[in-house]
Amino acid sequence: MDAQSRGRADEIDPADQWVINPRTGHYELRLADSAEQRRQRPVGTTTRRSASAPTAPSPTAPSPAVPKPRRGDGPPGRRTGRTRKGGGGGPGRRKALVVTGGTLAFLLVGGSVGGYLYYQHLNGNLTITDTVGVGGGFKKDQAINILVIGTDKRSGAGNEGYGDAGSVGHADTTILFHIAKDRSNATALSIPRDLIADIPTCPTKQPDGSTKDIPGTKGTRFNTSLGQEGRDAGCTMRTVKDLTGIDVDSFMMVDFNAVKNLSSAVGGVPVCLEKAVDDKDSKLKLAAGEHRLAGEDALAFVRTRHAFGNESDLDRIKTQQQFLSSMMREMKSKETLTSPKKFFSLAEAATKSLTVDRSLGSIEKLTDLATELKDIDLKNITFTTLPVLDNPAEKVKATVVLNQEQAAPLLQMIRGDVSLTEVEKREQASQEAADADAKARQDALLQGARAPAADVRVDVFNGGGPKGAASTTLNWLQNGKGVSRSANRGNAPAKVGATQLEYAPNQADQARALAEMMGLPATAMRMGTADAGAKTPMKLTLGPDFKEPGAPLAPPLPQEVPKDVQRVEADKAVCVK
Repeated sequence: MDAQSRGRADEIDPADQWVINPRTGHYELRLADSAEQRRQRPVGTTTRRSASAPTAPSPTAPSPAVPKPRRGDGPPGRRTGRTRKGGGGGPGRRKALVVTGGTLAFLLVGGSVGGYLYYQHLNGNLTITDTVGVGGGFKKDQAINILVIGTDKRSGAGNEGYGDAGSVGHADTTILFHIAKDRSNATALSIPRDLIADIPTCPTKQPDGSTKDIPGTKGTRFNTSLGQEGRDAGCTMRTVKDLTGIDVDSFMMVDFNAVKNLSSAVGGVPVCLEKAVDDKDSKLKLAAGEHRLAGEDALAFVRTRHAFGNESDLDRIKTQQQFLSSMMREMKSKETLTSPKKFFSLAEAATKSLTVDRSLGSIEKLTDLATELKDIDLKNITFTTLPVLDNPAEKVKATVVLNQEQAAPLLQMIRGDVSLTEVEKREQASQEAADADAKARQDALLQGARAPAADVRVDVFNGGGPKGAASTTLNWLQNGKGVSRSANRGNAPAKVGATQLEYAPNQADQARALAEMMGLPATAMRMGTADAGAKTPMKLTLGPDFKEPGAPLAPPLPQEVPKDVQRVEADKAVCVK
């Protein structure tokens, strides 16, 4: 079975697995194991889910595990009669965002008749890796960071011809996908594989269930954070955290087959070339103009290093970002949303190509993630690349190093949940104009009388500041500033984006006194609308901008991407140069 046939073993198309039960008159989904699924899978730390394709239900009665179909329902693609409203399989569910061009494509399969049974089948397709001490999954009320890894492992029919046939599978393409806390936008940060980085010591689960520490390596290529010396995706997650300062919630990993199978399942991905290409290494040969690429051609397009730009890995990253953007547009197009055949092909192709950690280790968990992403418009998704420079230590340039001047503000924006999209910027600009008067009123909060230190009542919380910040601040206030009516309340109920002081109107003199001691700016002041009781304390929550008591807070987050940082907008089709 060749790579493009994965998900169609034994010439079985899942879209054709809906049969009518002569006893009930309703359609039911019946799936039999394909030859690929019947093949015995090796036991190790990376495993397929134990759920296999379900057996066909008895013809005498519908399967009890499957929600009973309503009268008039037909199989996907063959529905007749009136369309039901408000069901789980409606357009709202189907437009779930396809992360990085396809790894969540199967989430487009809605809750149609027999959906439960088909989900169980898809669960059996997933491969799960146990990572140690990293990840843990996303939280619904926080920003989400998913690490998407494309490996260069040559497994699968036809892939051995791409060189290095014995590769253990390095982190060839790595994208940190950041989804905003308010789910309005997302940023996809590509990390160059040839970036020189420090790989930390990584605890890795072994086949016998034990844990082995893989020693760290300083000053080596980033792509060796996976595969080399037995490192798993958890090590790549650790390396990304050390490199960016961003906590990774989960990972999703795909191989060469994902590009071939997903591009074929969607009916080809549209691309545009400014000039003709004839690359003997990748075997990509295309005329200038527009093309629709699938299978081997699609893989060659994203693998080529000599066809575009200055023939570097950085230009290949741009090509990959444009390809993924086009694939995302294709998957959200009307032609895909209205094609049950494409839905099922995408579902099979995506799940069979996907490796995840336990936090995303089922279709249900992946559906939860898709629910968080489904309303993000493509115009609010930006691809960018971690800024780098040629390695100054090399005469023949082969690796790159971090461009600290450009990377620092970019990473600060991502950590601070600031959108990179131009659409968001324009909306923010109009909002900033409306906020001008509000800022003037905010500055006025620092004007007026100050209460004596002994009269200041305040509870101190740590909402994202340095460890022990609340305790340190309490000691400083009581012993250094005479604020005896202060208390350490430990960690705040939730983290805050910046240090803030909450107080009532009749506590304004106390707030001004405390702000002057602490060096708090007007933007940190949060005055309520109702007066407080005589003995009610104010609430000081220390955020990530807090350094130490009395020191100025860290400057506000940058709101503009550095001028020369490369970006690709997911909703825009451009020709590859």
